[in-house]
Amino acid sequence: MQEIGNATTPRRRRYWLSPLVVLSACLVLLGAGSSLLIRVYFVHGGRRPWLSTMIQVSGWPLLLPPICASLLLRHRRDGVSGGAVADHLLPPRLVGAVAVLGAFFAVACFAYSLGSQALPLSTSSLLQATQLTFNAVSAFLFAGQRFTPFSVNAVVLLTVGPAVLGVGPSSDSERLPGEGGPAAYWTGFVDCMASAALLGLVLPLVEVAMSKYGHRSGRATDAAVRAPPPSSYATVMQVQAVMGAAGTAVCEVGMAVSKDFQAMPAEAAAFGLGEANYYLLLVLGAVSWQLSNLGIMGLIVCSSSLLAGVMIALVLPLSEVLAVVFLHEKFDGAKGIALVLSLWGFVSYLYGESTQKKPEVAKGSEGLESICCPLMAT
Repeated sequence: MQEIGNATTPRRRRYWLSPLVVLSACLVLLGAGSSLLIRVYFVHGGRRPWLSTMIQVSGWPLLLPPICASLLLRHRRDGVSGGAVADHLLPPRLVGAVAVLGAFFAVACFAYSLGSQALPLSTSSLLQATQLTFNAVSAFLFAGQRFTPFSVNAVVLLTVGPAVLGVGPSSDSERLPGEGGPAAYWTGFVDCMASAALLGLVLPLVEVAMSKYGHRSGRATDAAVRAPPPSSYATVMQVQAVMGAAGTAVCEVGMAVSKDFQAMPAEAAAFGLGEANYYLLLVLGAVSWQLSNLGIMGLIVCSSSLLAGVMIALVLPLSEVLAVVFLHEKFDGAKGIALVLSLWGFVSYLYGESTQKKPEVAKGSEGLESICCPLMAT
């Protein structure tokens, strides 16, 4: 089994701008409106944190048809050589590790829902932006993430950028009825910080789990780690499906305890946008969050958890722009500065990765060729 350390990062950097990385980044951007939909739910009368958490994790069944199609195609392709469908499934130990992390991810989403209910979008974006700092620290400690001046600059800018939202004049003017009061503010503050800390811990641990449990017992380690990068999104979809299923189970328990299932018809009838739009919002929210979550998992599998955190931080100011367009929130100077700083940090990260790519490829050492994440051979 390969060591999980600094050696894992260069291998990923060689493929940091691969088609799968670009696809994953596009999925995260397509899901930029997911947090906005959660805000819309609370703005128009939604009051069920566990239900809003379910929206964030329950879209995973959408992945079952493409996963099945991928397994069928691989089975036909490998039929001549005697390959089995089970050879393309995630190893059992990886499934267990990812399922546990999926449960923690659901807890992080629940804390985010509580914070979104108690705080305006500007303030919750400020606090949620700190996930990148937690992510960077966890990636350094657990995943052996290497940092360059460009990546450090990106972390700082992408953390400070959304932070500007919290000090802007719009923070107090965008509160929902009943959001005032020190107790509600500090409760939402703690909830958002807990969500950011959990998310910043879970993403690097997913990267560690993939590196540690990604290959099957009985396979030669060298053959596993030297396999080429994945040629499809099958592995990414399986990881996301397992995390989503585990998170959905946690949400179902929470909804059952808080009696959300019984309260949904009454809440739908009193929803500000109408009953039909209530259920439409739930469906669109699940799809949007699924796109975002799938993109995040793709970035972790195909690149690194730090890049996933960078994309999440980039999406936060974009969500503010969507709030201006669809919720008619005020776009002031603070939001403009936040957007510019976030885009600047993202460009800094991309430039730093591009400058690091050339010398690493030029080395061409055997050590680099043998440190591919084991899951990439799945």
